[in-house]
Amino acid sequence: MNDVKKLFGLWLEKTKDNPEFQDELLSVKDNDEEILDRFYKNLEFGTAGLRGVLGAGTNRMNTYTVCQATQGLADYLNSKGEGASVAIGYDSRINSDVFSRQCAEVLAANGIKAYIFPRLMPTPMLSYAVMRLKCQSGIVITASHNPSKYNGYKCYDPSGYQMTDEAAHETYSFIQRVDMFEDVRRIPFDEAMEKGLIEYITDDVVEEFYALVMKKPINPELCQNSDIKIIYTPLNGTGNVPVRTILERAGFRNVSVVKAQEKPDGLFPTCPYPNPEIKQVFECALEMTKEEKADLLLATDPDCDRVGIAVRVGDEYVLLSGNDVGVLLTEYMLSARKENGTLPESTLMTKSFVSIRLVDKVAAKYGCRVVDVLTGFKYVGEFVSNLEKDGEDYRFIMGFEESYGYLIGTHARDKDGVAASLMVCEMAAYYKAKGMTLVDALNAVYEEHGYYRDKLYNFAFEGASGMVKMKEIMAETRNNPPEKLAGLRVLRVHDFQSGTITDTASGETEELDFPKSNILAYDLPDGNFAIVRPSGTEPKIKVYITGVGKSKEEADALAENIGEAMKELLKIGD
Repeated sequence: MNDVKKLFGLWLEKTKDNPEFQDELLSVKDNDEEILDRFYKNLEFGTAGLRGVLGAGTNRMNTYTVCQATQGLADYLNSKGEGASVAIGYDSRINSDVFSRQCAEVLAANGIKAYIFPRLMPTPMLSYAVMRLKCQSGIVITASHNPSKYNGYKCYDPSGYQMTDEAAHETYSFIQRVDMFEDVRRIPFDEAMEKGLIEYITDDVVEEFYALVMKKPINPELCQNSDIKIIYTPLNGTGNVPVRTILERAGFRNVSVVKAQEKPDGLFPTCPYPNPEIKQVFECALEMTKEEKADLLLATDPDCDRVGIAVRVGDEYVLLSGNDVGVLLTEYMLSARKENGTLPESTLMTKSFVSIRLVDKVAAKYGCRVVDVLTGFKYVGEFVSNLEKDGEDYRFIMGFEESYGYLIGTHARDKDGVAASLMVCEMAAYYKAKGMTLVDALNAVYEEHGYYRDKLYNFAFEGASGMVKMKEIMAETRNNPPEKLAGLRVLRVHDFQSGTITDTASGETEELDFPKSNILAYDLPDGNFAIVRPSGTEPKIKVYITGVGKSKEEADALAENIGEAMKELLKIGD
């Protein structure tokens, strides 16, 4: 743990020319808990980059922590040789544009060419730009769907996906050597532009991205001829222009936007938690439906890498989970491509291992193999890049994770809310032409394969004490595996930290073919399961539950009971 008092004094001294930081620090000078939270640790740079609350301190997102990370990244890239370049993107969050320019200034001062978008852009477009411009890395300033007090810093590798473990650890080793007040080199932005060290990414790159997305429709005539009514909200983020542009070019003419959530605004005034996984973000859209009924409500998060939907059923709107949409996209894309003869042999798709296993059944029906990867879309991107190296990327249909992240095809190496929005709208148009809603289509899948009900629990642990508590819970649970959950025998325990799968009946173990991670999973009879893991980007423990039954009611009850059993096991309340 850092010497918080010493750091507090250092920051007071070093930020004298920053009135905002001075005011913040002086306001907490007599509050030991507040000082501890700001300085007990440095923001950790991992495979998800940096993420933290905006403000003064080593455990905050600010000019000094961002520039320290960028100096470390520059040192890492320069250690690999000269001539490196980095693409930079940013979202609508507070200081995202400021931080992105500062990143460019640091890179330029270290002899690294910085390509920066002249305006806010979706995260998947940055992923594409890294590949298109043949950069050695990429930076996105975003905190995705977190509340407005957060911002973050994601780093990408040359293949366009977020850094995986080895590169992130090596980069972090360079960052740790950087004194954020003494060692950071910067050159003024305009001066670097004049010297050609910083260059704006042109609209040609944006148009190329659009062109690749426009190749995604399987039945483009459906998009052009459908009367489907869509209400779209970008949640005050980056999706407004790209998503509406793509839907218009595809032929969807009946699209309305939520005016209160249309323009970029890092305060997110109408949705303090801008996460399309929760129904609250659709409140403004639902208000619009009192005047104009819509078939589909569509929401993208602030950096537009996730998309969530609500579907009209009678006079109600049903929010579909990320797993629901993943199942529907799997069924639609495989069946539609089979119908029109464009389904390759030996097709592949991938999903995070915490995502619903119903997808495996649906995919198997069409001869498609599902490959599970660790949570984190970088593993999907890495999988696609390896396919491309082997000349087999044509086999790839889709990658997805249960938290509303989807990659349709191979144009990017990160989840893409732009392309996913287009495919969801095409899918809705397809089923509407058959007289069905997306809920009807999902129920048809359940009727064929069984009812699967997924639940996600998020338990927050704020501050220094919260991090300690999370570690204690995971250690206690790991050391005392349950024999039963909700009356169901635990068949196998997957411990991703030790890299083993243990058969509870025989005690025999086998190797778990995943990177080491602090995750525990429990297989239960008949396809039921539970998984617990600390979040990689938030101070939370996440618990994933799937209940499987012969009816919706049975599956719901099982999921509820397993969830309650997991809360009891972890000794965590609501």
